Amino acid sequence: MTDRISRTTSEQYGGAGAASHTDERAVDALEGHTEPPERSGTWSRFWRELPGVLGLSVLLAVLLKTFLIQAFFIPSPSMIPTLEIDDRVLVSKISYSFGGPERGDVIVFDSPYLADDRPESLWQKVVRNLREAFGVQTASIEDLIKRVVAVGGDRIEIRSNRLILNGAPLEEPYLEPGARMRDMAPIYVPDGHLWVMGDNRNNSQDSRRFGPVPVDEVVGRAFVRIWPLSRWGGL
Repeated sequence: MTDRISRTTSEQYGGAGAASHTDERAVDALEGHTEPPERSGTWSRFWRELPGVLGLSVLLAVLLKTFLIQAFFIPSPSMIPTLEIDDRVLVSKISYSFGGPERGDVIVFDSPYLADDRPESLWQKVVRNLREAFGVQTASIEDLIKRVVAVGGDRIEIRSNRLILNGAPLEEPYLEPGARMRDMAPIYVPDGHLWVMGDNRNNSQDSRRFGPVPVDEVVGRAFVRIWPLSRWGGL
């Protein structure tokens, strides 16, 4: 009988001691002395997965920029009033996958003034976009943005400050009042080419200077102005 009571009392005291140790660990965890195992594991997993998440994000951004949509900023006043200096636009690179540019489209294309006119391969585009994404290479500002006013097969001329397309005056509501253009003799736009002009006819380097633009040099169609927010809207 005495032995049974002794064992029971010992077990009770032992249980109390275990509970006391448990309470101390809980207090230490709350006070920051000991980090709960599950929290430590979460942070460890986060740091292990972070490089992969960042790498995937960069890859998706590069693929998006290379094949689908790219943002451009406007560096000159040639498209005023449609686009102001420092406006940002989004350009769709797949708009012309199943058809060519149409009259009235605002397009981005390779500058005819580029010294290197060798075509860029798909792999070169991906590498360039990767270098730009990591800041190794500065994004090119050599692309131009203009409006298509005539396509291959059209006959265009300027007479008495009016653009004449295939013998009829072209309505151009996007021009500001007071736009002036010098007369230009009739020109036939070759197949596979575009005649492009800036909306700011008083201050635009366009096809009047460098001639028709090959369709193959079109980067894409500008379809929306995204910045500044006060000027957000479609093009």
